[in-house]
Amino acid sequence: MNDLHDTRRLDADLDRIETEPYYEPVGAEVALFEAAWASRVPVLLKGPTGCGKTRFVEHMAWRLARPLVTVSCHDDLTASDLVGRYLIVDNETVWVDGPLARAVRTGSLCYLDEIVEARKDTTVVIHPLADSRRILPMEKRGELLRAPAEFMLILSYNPGYQSVLKELKHSTRQRFVAIEFDYPRADLEAKIVVTETGIDASTAQRRVKCAAMTRNLKGSGLDEGASTRLLVHAAQLMQRGVAPRPACAAAISLALSDDPEMLAAIDELASAVF
Repeated sequence: MNDLHDTRRLDADLDRIETEPYYEPVGAEVALFEAAWASRVPVLLKGPTGCGKTRFVEHMAWRLARPLVTVSCHDDLTASDLVGRYLIVDNETVWVDGPLARAVRTGSLCYLDEIVEARKDTTVVIHPLADSRRILPMEKRGELLRAPAEFMLILSYNPGYQSVLKELKHSTRQRFVAIEFDYPRADLEAKIVVTETGIDASTAQRRVKCAAMTRNLKGSGLDEGASTRLLVHAAQLMQRGVAPRPACAAAISLALSDDPEMLAAIDELASAVF
């Protein structure tokens, strides 16, 4: 077996963000993130679906001029998926780095999105990277990667979906500084919808009002209310000529629930606003 390293894949999955991603700060999150990066401390982003966590990470990668590696976590994610594995390439046995190892080697920001979706035995692999050691053991290669100063580990999760089976271990949580996200205040959320879609301010404000009403239904038939992302989707449909209520049904109601009674309730909310 030839123990070769496939350098051809070293830059794979690296997102080099050249143009500033649009992001509206809602608090001190930008300063907190920059201070954590300068201090070589990993960051945990907490907040509901569609509130801007991923856009924030993209914006910070641009501000810091660092490549970004994003991993969408899921139930079948293994430690090898993150660190790397041996593969047969051109009749040779080649070691191929996983996204986490590539991020460490290149001094990138590594964003593990919805970390609680990953298996608990998988998340343990990040522990040595998330404390003062800042190392990634690669046992299959007998290699120890040391993270450069530019490398940063970022996790995100939605506390609203936590359960006994999907909960972030305290041994993981306490390695991070946490930044909490929520939906923007109404005027700022309307500004975001206008900027993202070009829709008029009055319509955007009514969209935001409708979203606030659905968020009040959380725990009373809905797991989550309408996110800022869904508002943008609805506004995009309207900009393409779809009428307000069908746009609301397609982008918001049907995205939130399959229950006929809940769909009827959301439709009534939309009727009251539009």
